[in-house]
Order: sequence, then structure tokens, then C-alpha cells
Amino acid sequence: MSDKEQQDKGIPTGNEHENDGQDELRGQAEDATTTENALSGQAETNADQADEVQAERDLAAEEEAERAEDEERTAAVAQPAADKPKSGKGWMYVAIGLAVVLIVVLAMPRFGGGSGETMATVNGTKISKEQLYDAMLEQGGESTLNNLISDELLNQEAEKAGVTVTDADIEKEIANIKKNFPSDEEFNAALAQNGLTLESFKEQVPPQVKLRKILEPKTGVTDEQVKQYYEDNKANYDTQEQVQASHILVATKQEAEAIQKQLNEGADFATLAKEKSTDTTSAVNGGDLGFFQKGAMVPAFEQAAFALKNPGDLSPIVETEHGFHIIKLTEHKAAKQSTFEENQTAIKDQLVNQKVSEMASAWIEEIRAKATITNKLEDEKKAEEAPAEGAENAATKTE
Repeated sequence: MSDKEQQDKGIPTGNEHENDGQDELRGQAEDATTTENALSGQAETNADQADEVQAERDLAAEEEAERAEDEERTAAVAQPAADKPKSGKGWMYVAIGLAVVLIVVLAMPRFGGGSGETMATVNGTKISKEQLYDAMLEQGGESTLNNLISDELLNQEAEKAGVTVTDADIEKEIANIKKNFPSDEEFNAALAQNGLTLESFKEQVPPQVKLRKILEPKTGVTDEQVKQYYEDNKANYDTQEQVQASHILVATKQEAEAIQKQLNEGADFATLAKEKSTDTTSAVNGGDLGFFQKGAMVPAFEQAAFALKNPGDLSPIVETEHGFHIIKLTEHKAAKQSTFEENQTAIKDQLVNQKVSEMASAWIEEIRAKATITNKLEDEKKAEEAPAEGAENAATKTE
């Protein structure tokens, strides 16, 4: 949906549910993605590039659908804003890439003898395990083998440096990634959309942790840099005043008055929202709009919501360009000024992650250059290309 279409519907193009004070920290998972990509980006064939482009398109479509759902939830009351929300799901590209690696690795070893095991049949015609592996090898074998080489180099360097990965390290990494999602439910939904479970995703985290632990001492991030970063971005870490509210939206004032009468007589707000609210996206949640801060909603709605004092309080009927609302306050959060001590660790982690991301590609190339590596796929490719080049040179000489 374009910005103009969002504005026409009163949908925010910014994320009203996110705390401004966390924006800088929410880039950590994206930095981690960049770093992990350094491990898997060593040799790209045309087929790999095509696969990656398609994967990016598919994921972009999924993210757009998710954003549309979130935006629809507040479409009936939201105030247009200038900036689009950041994507926090870039790590999914890595997850899919690693899943492809696992698929190829689990296939039959090409250089250890053939296999006639049947993997599928089509109208009685067999497709063998060897055919399957050959097709997978042709499509992504060279890149996959280079990924595995890089992974082995990383393991060897981690062993030299005495780096290990604990369960606590993995949990911390997952926790950093989760900061990109409003809730655990949305994080788990994103995993499911990419064919992953929490357990299978955890298996893909250790290389990132190893890389960070190896490179962190080389980043040179100082306490003074952390303090300066906080001072330069202090306002971003303050918590703005927020409310969590639910609403019932109807088309006419008469409908709103009838609902208001039912509520005053003791009817359940969530039940009426599900039955009568024309904001169907929030209605399924009993009208719940989640937390939002000032500037997120249209002025009349915002004024009424923030005027409510106690959880459970109901507003008078509020008219906006979207219809007639009755608002119920769920919770109120006062504004809070941040302190350096509260954010020191998170900021240092962020700065270290950024440095690791910047250093990772060059470091991987450096250790590859120093290593003794044999690669049968590359050798075969060179052997196939050599006769063709020789024939071309011979034709040139003849001419």
C-alpha cells in the first residue's frame, strides 16, 4: 500500500506501537544479518543470485502483508505520519539461506558412490536420489560448498581463540532478535512463515555468536564512545507517555448511543466490540488497539483516549472522520526520562555489532587467503572451462 493510500485511509506510515526510545537498538538483528551473510556470501553463481532475488521478493511480500495487518488494526483511528516503520525481519533471509545449505548437505554425497534410491515417482517413472542430488548440486552446490568452507574456517578460528557458545549466548542472541517484534506471538509467526521452529532457528545462531566473540576484542569500542553515543542520542531513549485502549467504531451516532446505553447497563465491552464494531481488525481482539503515544491517532480520538484516567474508564461518544467511537482505557504509562546506566550495556552491544558487521567480510576473506583449501567443484569448473578457452584461442589464431 502506498503512503498516499495509507494517508487517505488515516493509516500511519510510522509504527505507532513502537517506543521511540528503542529505535536505535532495534537495528541489532539487522546488523547480525549482515554479519552472518558475510559467512555465506563467498561465491555466488547465477542460479544462487536468482534464488536470492526470488527469496527476497517472497519475503518482501510477506512483510508487506504483515505491515498491512498491523496498519489495518489502527486504520480507523490512526494519524498519518512521515516515516515508514523499519523492517526488523532481515534475519529471515539468513534463515532461509541456511535452510538451503542443510537441504543440500543432507542429500547423498556426490563423490562417495552412486545411489539408486527412489525419491519420487511420476506416473511410474522413478526419480532417484542421485538425480535429486545432481539437480541440487547444479543449482546451488558451489555456493553451498563455499558456505561450508567458511563455516569450518570459523570453527577452527573459534577453537584457536578458545571461543565457545553456551545456551546463555544463544538465548541472548534470540532475545536481541525478538526486540524487532512487538510480541513473542509475532516472532513465532515469522518463524512459522519461513518454515522454522524456535528450536530449528536456535541451531542456526551459533556461527553468529562465534563470529561476534572472535571479532569483539578487535572492534576497539570504548566506554567513552558508548557514553558519547548516549549523549548524542539521549532523547531517543526516553519513554513517551502512552496509553493502551480499546474502541468500538460504528457509522452513526444513534448506534453509538445504543451501545453506550448497553455498556452503562453492564454489557461487556469486548463482546460488544466483536459483535458491533466496524473496525473489524481490532474487533476480533475485543476492540484492543494496543499501546500508542501522542501523535499516532487522529486528534479527536487521541484527546479522548489520553483524557481517561483509570483503567476501565469509558469515553463519551467521539466523532472522527471514520465514524463514532466509544473508547475504553486499559492502561496508562507515564513518560519516563532515560539514564545512561539503563542503556549502557545495550548501546555497547549495538556499537560492537555494527563494528563486527563492518569487519566480518574482510576478516573471512583474510582467513580464507591464509588457509590451505581444496575445492573439487572449483577444480572441475576450471577443468571444464580450460578446453573451451583453448579452443577459442585456437580459433582466434587460425583467423
